[in-house]
Amino acid sequence: MSYLTGTPAGTASAGTTDVRTGLGVPGLAHPLLAPAEWAELTRPGRPLHWVVLDVADGPGVRPDPRCLESAGRLRNAGVHVLGRLDLRHGARAFAEVISDARRHLDWYQVDGFLLDRCPAERAALPAVRRTTDTLRTLQGTPHLVLGHGAHPCPGYAEHADQLITFRGPWSDYRWSQVAEWTADHPPERFCHLVHGVPRRHLDEALRIARWQGAGTIWFTDGTDRGGLTDPWETLPGYWDEIVSRIGTGVSE
Repeated sequence: MSYLTGTPAGTASAGTTDVRTGLGVPGLAHPLLAPAEWAELTRPGRPLHWVVLDVADGPGVRPDPRCLESAGRLRNAGVHVLGRLDLRHGARAFAEVISDARRHLDWYQVDGFLLDRCPAERAALPAVRRTTDTLRTLQGTPHLVLGHGAHPCPGYAEHADQLITFRGPWSDYRWSQVAEWTADHPPERFCHLVHGVPRRHLDEALRIARWQGAGTIWFTDGTDRGGLTDPWETLPGYWDEIVSRIGTGVSE
């Protein structure tokens, strides 16, 4: 398949047998609407790397007690909680982004940030670097994830803990290719978020992630229905199955 493009990504610094795949949750529905899903994430043994908190397209305009409670339970369970910051592909003002970050920190004590809709081109790198440097000044050692959704220019890898290099439907993912430069970095630097993955193709999707060197993944059977629904707002129907597979390692 086309995702097998020479040497698997990440093998330059870590063998594929050493990869410990985990889950990154890009944002469930509000805890008021999905209390069981949020509670499920705090159960022991869940292989979670991080969960994104998106109160209302960011931190909202006032503290939300239900979100604060859910975030606290996740942190108590040892899971990183990331506040969502929407960069709007570089069109959002720097001051607005930092203001949102401060509210995430003050109200929800987040452990880091997802910089969603992050630009990927080289020309936007200085502005993104300014943002990530400022976030580190605010918090010290936040976990920073750049939500490109595609492979950016390689320079972005120097300014975040992780890059989301795929975000989209299974129909695209199963034929996707990995950028050659990613082989210079270990799998824990990369995330893949894939919606519309049928249960019967779950093993194939896990193999693609492993070969492409993505240490953090999120696969769901939810779909966007032409942009009319949010595919990430619920847990996948095969939640127990994927937790079992990730918990015991990805099969070859």
